[in-house]
Amino acid sequence: MTKSTIYTKTGDKGKTSLVGGKRVDKTHIRLDAYGTVDELNSFIGLLICEVKDEELNEFLFYIQNKLFVVGSYLATETEAVTPQSAVIITEKDIEALETMMDLMDEKLPKLSRFILPGGSESAARAHICRTVCRRAERNVYKVANEFPIHEMILIFLNRLSDFFFLTARLESLRTGKEMYWE
Repeated sequence: MTKSTIYTKTGDKGKTSLVGGKRVDKTHIRLDAYGTVDELNSFIGLLICEVKDEELNEFLFYIQNKLFVVGSYLATETEAVTPQSAVIITEKDIEALETMMDLMDEKLPKLSRFILPGGSESAARAHICRTVCRRAERNVYKVANEFPIHEMILIFLNRLSDFFFLTARLESLRTGKEMYWE
């Protein structure tokens, strides 16, 4: 009987493989980008644990799946391998995000002051998602400065940070604890 293990030992010397087979340093900008997307996805999982709204949780799960698409794309050596259509964000994905944001925004009072992160457990988690998403976007732009990156991925990440801002505001509204900068 063959024993299955999680470890491969192929990364023990600070290298890993991109989709396409190219070996790169673990400090490569692509790894920083898809690692930050993975971090965001993990924080979304933490957010889901606290959000009580079923529709919002379903949408957060949708976003988690789309972030796997983004991570897969970023792990692909796009200069040598054409990513499959299954690993590309589409206009339909952007529209779904914008539609959800419009529905969320309709439920919120007009914003006239700067919001402080926090107010409730779920709002604070959404703010963490927002800031990690912004870092992921910056990291993906670093990749885009050197390698081909599909434009929809950049747009998706940009919209996504706004989505998490609205999520934080909605969660604060549900608890009555939106906090403002004085």
